[in-house]
Amino acid sequence: QVQLVESGGGLVQAGGSLRLSCAVSGSINSANSVGWYRQAPGKQRDMVATFTTVGGTKYADSVKGRFTISRDNAKNMIYLQMNKLKSEDTAVYYCNAHYEPGDCEYWGQGTQVTVSS
Repeated sequence: QVQLVESGGGLVQAGGSLRLSCAVSGSINSANSVGWYRQAPGKQRDMVATFTTVGGTKYADSVKGRFTISRDNAKNMIYLQMNKLKSEDTAVYYCNAHYEPGDCEYWGQGTQVTVSS
């Protein structure tokens, strides 16, 4: 069982920045994908940014140029640097890791990001 713990969320004004961190109890080097998703109230959970062994780094169109995903394999940490935040970025942000074989997918508990306009 792999556990993921997010941190770094909070309240920020529009135009500001936040950095989210995700501590993974398993080896992220062996995961076939790791990344960040978000879910706003009343909406589905959507991909924000991911690393995949097949597709490389991907970003949602809405965050390209503003958000940057990074990883520290030695520390099993995943980060999301969020700049130029907008009110529409307000959501609960979740860390995700997917492992093969076995098709095992793990989620963190989520961290709230609120951007005030």
